[in-house]
Amino acid sequence: MAATLLAGTVSVACAQTMGSNQLVNAPGYELETSTQNPYLGSVEAKPNSQTTMYLTLNDAIRLGVQNNLGLKLAEAQRKSMQAQRLRVINYLTPNVSLHAETGIHQYDLAAEGFHPSSLAGLAKLAPPGTHFVLPAVTKADVTNAQFNMSQELFSWAGWDALFAVHDEIKAVNSQTASSAGDVILEVGNLYLQALAAGTQVDMAKSLLRSDRTALVQAREAHAAGTVAGITVLRAQVAYQSQRHAVLQAKNNFEKAKISLNRAIGLAPEQKIRLTQAAPYADLTVPSLEAALQEAYTHRHDYRTLKNEIRAAVMEERAEAGQRLPSLVFHGNWGVTGVSGGLFHDTWMAEGTVEIPIFDEAKFRGDHDVAQAQVNELRSEFADLKQKIDQELRDSILDVNTATQLLKVAKSNLALANEELTETNERFAAGVDTNLPVVEAQATVAEAQARYVQTLLQYNEAKLGLADHLGIIDVAFHGVLSPKIIKELTE
Repeated sequence: MAATLLAGTVSVACAQTMGSNQLVNAPGYELETSTQNPYLGSVEAKPNSQTTMYLTLNDAIRLGVQNNLGLKLAEAQRKSMQAQRLRVINYLTPNVSLHAETGIHQYDLAAEGFHPSSLAGLAKLAPPGTHFVLPAVTKADVTNAQFNMSQELFSWAGWDALFAVHDEIKAVNSQTASSAGDVILEVGNLYLQALAAGTQVDMAKSLLRSDRTALVQAREAHAAGTVAGITVLRAQVAYQSQRHAVLQAKNNFEKAKISLNRAIGLAPEQKIRLTQAAPYADLTVPSLEAALQEAYTHRHDYRTLKNEIRAAVMEERAEAGQRLPSLVFHGNWGVTGVSGGLFHDTWMAEGTVEIPIFDEAKFRGDHDVAQAQVNELRSEFADLKQKIDQELRDSILDVNTATQLLKVAKSNLALANEELTETNERFAAGVDTNLPVVEAQATVAEAQARYVQTLLQYNEAKLGLADHLGIIDVAFHGVLSPKIIKELTE
């Protein structure tokens, strides 16, 4: 299924966030910004190379993957989640530390519990004939070193939290893979929009040449006295109108290329030449049942939500596990003594059982919050399945409709060109005025614009179906670096 669909959609991309059939940057068309849609922005712009860069769709996508703002933000989120996993792992693994100190300490023996009578009694233990006084405040130069270790031997909530983080990482990885697909779609859409704008320029120039020929013919016929002056005036108006159309088409084309440069990290003034043409290829549309199975297998948003549900369930179990006892081990071994004198080893080993008693309200609150999160995600999952069904039905209808519209637009363009040729011949032969020629030129211009927009709509519909099936990024894995592919599939 994926191979069949991708065979008909190579070298094109559809708009995920801009579904208009208008050409990008056309008058009245309001563009999104990188603030509204980060996939329209890039993290840095490469310096202008001062030479024209020949750009294929794969080249544009590769640059987009390297520099696109949306994918960079998604990768930052993935790294943040991996850091959170390390924190949870550190909580469950042994904690080892080494502590050493040396210094002079002053002790107040009375404050430590030694009564003056006790100190006098200790003085009596001195050998006979010696004078020994035990001061109430004494100093000692002490050195000690200690190796400490603690381990959470049993914590049901801790292990469930770890499993939850693992599922959350899988969800974030799916989101990052989805972001890579979004970059492909957005960059491909901008490339396709620029192709359409360039095609419109070529067609407008072709019609301008036809208008120029008609104007020359009208002037020659007027000089020969076979036509009235209004015929020349009419031809001039048509020629000037078409010059206006050419200038507007060029402006739209340049702005489309600037938008493409912005998304893939090229300098706005960088000159580029698009080396691929807007493609047309018949597409075999899958059945709805087959499309649904394909989407459930490959769509990243579907897989992301499933992983988020599993993570939420584990978090709910972790909250419930807070009521259970936990077993913690603490131990240390070291040496201590008077500096420069004898040192003696010291050690301690203890196990602690902690049983929470007075935190029931907190536990219930945490559990209810986690349970609400699970219910919310399951509701979103049910809605997502309905959304996938609707999107696939819409995409299948769009592809079928766009196929028929493109055939009609192509036929109309051929008929309009044929009509223009015949009216030019009639005018050149003096059979008719140039009014039918002007009308035929306007018809050709309209047919050209409709054909370009319909071809764009058709290619968007094809890639829209690929997007809703979740396989659009598969077609362009060849342009992604092995490092990125490895990271996205871990």
